[in-house]
Amino acid sequence: MNEMLRVIIDGKVTEYPKGTPYLEIAKDNQSAYPHDIILVFVNGKLQELHKRLKNDSELRFVTTGTEIGNLTYKRGISFLLVKAIYDVIGHEKIQKVMARFSVSRGYYFTIAGNVNLDEELLEKIEARMHELAEMNLPIMKQKIHTDEAIQKFRQYGMYDKEKLFHYRRVSAVNVYSINEFEDYYYGYMAPSTGYLKYFKLYLYDEGLVVQMPVPENPVEVPEFKPSQKLFQVLKESTTEGGRMGIETVADLNGVVVYHDPQELILVQEALQEKKIAQIANQIASQPEKKFVLIAGPSSSGKTTFSHRLAIQLRVNGLVPHALAVDNYFVDRALAPRDEDGKLDFESIDCVDMKMLNEDLEALLAGKRVEIPRFNFKTGKREYKGDFMELGENDILLLEGIHCLNDRLTYGLPREHKFKIYISALTQLNVDEHNRISSTDGRLLRRMVRDARTRGASAKQTIAMWDSVRRGEEKNIFPYQEEADVMFNSALLYELAVLKPYVEPLLFGIEKDCEEYVEAKRLLKFLDYFVGMGNADIPANSLLREFIGDGCFDI
Repeated sequence: MNEMLRVIIDGKVTEYPKGTPYLEIAKDNQSAYPHDIILVFVNGKLQELHKRLKNDSELRFVTTGTEIGNLTYKRGISFLLVKAIYDVIGHEKIQKVMARFSVSRGYYFTIAGNVNLDEELLEKIEARMHELAEMNLPIMKQKIHTDEAIQKFRQYGMYDKEKLFHYRRVSAVNVYSINEFEDYYYGYMAPSTGYLKYFKLYLYDEGLVVQMPVPENPVEVPEFKPSQKLFQVLKESTTEGGRMGIETVADLNGVVVYHDPQELILVQEALQEKKIAQIANQIASQPEKKFVLIAGPSSSGKTTFSHRLAIQLRVNGLVPHALAVDNYFVDRALAPRDEDGKLDFESIDCVDMKMLNEDLEALLAGKRVEIPRFNFKTGKREYKGDFMELGENDILLLEGIHCLNDRLTYGLPREHKFKIYISALTQLNVDEHNRISSTDGRLLRRMVRDARTRGASAKQTIAMWDSVRRGEEKNIFPYQEEADVMFNSALLYELAVLKPYVEPLLFGIEKDCEEYVEAKRLLKFLDYFVGMGNADIPANSLLREFIGDGCFDI
C-alpha cells in the first residue's frame, strides 16, 4: 500500500499517495479555478505538473491567467508551432525556423529554406497545430547529458543549440518532446498539447505571427494590431545583428571567447551615434520644430540619449535646453490615487498640464519664463530664479513618460513638436526557438542602476517591476506609434557586460522570498552568457547610465 502524504491546498488539508503526479492533483482541484492550471508551487518551489508528490507539501497552483502561467503557455505554443511547421513542410525543406521578436500580442517567426510562405501554407500549419492540440499529446521532458544534447541537435541540423550548449557550465540539459519531435526550451512547459488551444496565425512581412492570449483573458485571442514603426525598428536591429554574425547568445559568446570584443563594442556604439546624428539632422532640417518630446519605458536610456542628442543638435548649430516634465508635478497633496488608494505618480494627472502648457506657449512666443523645480522631499513646486527663453536657434528637449500623449502638450500646435520614442529592444535570441524578452533586458539594466544609485536591492526592483510594467502598458505603449522616430537603445553586447553586475544581486535574494522565483529564472538566463568586462565601453555609452563611470551627470 502506498504511503499517504499530507497535502495543503488553499488552506485545506487532504491526503494523496506518495508518487501522485501533480497533474492528477490539479485535475481534482481544477473546478476551484477560473482558468487552466498549468504549473504548481510545491512548498514555494515552482514545478511542472508532470513531477510527482514526494513529501508532505503545501501546493499553490498557477493558472494561465497569471504572468508566469501565460509565459508558460506562450512557450508551449511556440513549441507547437515549430513542430507543426516541420510536420507540414518537412525537415528536408527547412533550413531554419527563427523566433524573432514580439509583435502585437504574439511572436514573429521566419522560415528559411525551400519554402513559399503563403495563405494556403499558413492555413495548413494552423490546422496541424489545432490537430496536435486536440490529440492532447503529452509534452515529455528528459534530462540528458550536455554532450548527448550537442550530438542530438547537430543531427537535427539545429546548430545554434549545439553552439549554445558548448558554453553551458551544467552537465545536463532538459529536452522536451512531442511524439518524436525534440527541442530545447528555456523555461517551464505545459504538461500536454491539450492545454494549447487558443492561438491564431497571421502572415506578416516576410514571416508569420502567432497571436496568443494575455493573462487578463487567457481563453481569447486578442485582435491582431501590429505596431508598424516598432516592427521596422526591431527588424532593422536584428538585420544589423545578422550582418555582424550575431543572432544568438552563442554567437555573442563566440566573439567574447575567441575574438577581441572591442571591435563589436566600437561598431555598436558608432551605429548608435550615427542614428542619433541622423535624428538631429532631421530635427535641424525642420526649423519650425521647437519642442523635442522624448518618451520611453523604464531603463530605456532616455537621459543619456537626451544628452547625446543635445550634442548632435549643437553640431547642427542649434542650442538645446533640457526640461523635465517632473518639474510640473502637482503638489503631492493634490496628486491622484490608484484603485488601492496609493499615490499614482505615473498618472498624467500628476502633471499640472495647465501650467506646463502656459509656459510652453509663452516660450514659443519668445517670452521669458521662470521654470519651476519640484522638491521631492517636500512634495511641492519651488521657484529659484531659473529662467528660460527660446531664441531663433534655441530648441527645448522635454523628457517624460507622457511626452507622446498629445494631452500633455495640448496647447502646442503639432507642427512645432518632434516626438521620439526610445526603448531597449533586444536583438538577440537565446537560440532559434527561444527569444529574449526586451522586458528582461530593461529589468536587468534597472536592477544594476537601482543598486548603484539608489541603494535598492534586486528584491526591491523585482517587487515593483509588475507595477512599473502596468504603468508602461497604460501610459507609454499606446502612444508609441505617435512618434516621428523610434530609437533602439539596446546594444548587442550589453547582457554579457551586465551579467557580472547582476548575478551577485540576484544571489542575494533568499529562497523563501516571493521574488526568488524570478531571481532563479534570471540567473538561469544569465548562465547562457559568457561575462564580459567594461573597460572598452566609451564614457558616453548608453550602457554607462546603468553601470556607471559615464561622462554625463547621471
